[in-house]
Amino acid sequence: MPKRIITGKVIKKTGDKTINVLVERKVLHPKYHKIVKKFKKYLVHDENNEANVGDVVSAIEHRPISKRKSFVLKDILERGE
Repeated sequence: MPKRIITGKVIKKTGDKTINVLVERKVLHPKYHKIVKKFKKYLVHDENNEANVGDVVSAIEHRPISKRKSFVLKDILERGE
């Protein structure tokens, strides 16, 4: 089974070696037929504490590291301010 890759923006550094990533996707509403933004937050393991708030990162699915953390930082696509 292929591993999922998510791309999102770092909104918070949550403790040591953990970042909070907000993933936005656009979905067609079934009744109103308009594009709607949907958001989800993921906890991502950042081994070397490389990412900062505002960075756009990609993360890959991994075995569960803790109760809510099952993604690992793959690379930083764009640096924030």
